[in-house]
Amino acid sequence: MLHIICCVKQVPDPETPASQFKVDEATKKVLPVPGIAPVISQFDAVAVEAALRIRDKLGEGKVTVVTMGPEGSRDVLKHSLAMGADEGVLLTDKAFEEGDHVATANALAAAIQKLAPFDLVLCGRQAVDWDMGVVGSILAETLNLPCVTLAKDVQVSDGKAMVERILLDGIEKVESSLPALVTVSNELGEPRYPQLRQIMAAARKEVSVWSAGDIGLDASKVGPGGSLLNVERLYVPVRESQCEFVEGDTPEESAQKLAQKLREAKLI
Repeated sequence: MLHIICCVKQVPDPETPASQFKVDEATKKVLPVPGIAPVISQFDAVAVEAALRIRDKLGEGKVTVVTMGPEGSRDVLKHSLAMGADEGVLLTDKAFEEGDHVATANALAAAIQKLAPFDLVLCGRQAVDWDMGVVGSILAETLNLPCVTLAKDVQVSDGKAMVERILLDGIEKVESSLPALVTVSNELGEPRYPQLRQIMAAARKEVSVWSAGDIGLDASKVGPGGSLLNVERLYVPVRESQCEFVEGDTPEESAQKLAQKLREAKLI
């Protein structure tokens, strides 16, 4: 039976008003906004949708969803299970905290290896909070899997994955042997929205909770010990704007004055 593993992440709700977005510069962390719950990263929800479409088309298969984070991250698993995934795995441990993309990939890789055998690993093209878009590629390298990025369509047949990739000037069709890892882009289409009956059914689906020890990792591979990136500073940039009205007795005079000011500012 085809086994697809999806990696998902909990992120701050992108619909949060910009005025409420705040960071703690001392701890270099984004502060949660009271009353606004985190959500699944939208690209990751699209990856789950891709897995479900493959399973629906084949008429069989198993979809396992994995996330790493605090206990509250269980909600993104429940969302994925309500969409139609079969099982969820929550990686939660103090040792995982403060890790960068490399440490994250190390933890996910160890969990995926524990879930073996598997045929396909799907990730979102990037997380919508940091927008780095590198965990999928590092994960593929760690697992020694072929990697196809920026997919708009993923099909599985005869032990191979057929993927359509997004390019700057068109579409590229790629065929890969399985197992493989594919990062999925939003061009695949909107993910399905769970209905009430599916949400209630998801509450009964299994969610395994694993620590660093459960997946055989020590502090040298996760958290700060497994990180290569050092965040020097995290802050909200200050933007200032000025507005000046250019007036003239006629439209032509106003245009001439505007052009002169643009030249003085070296904008034209």
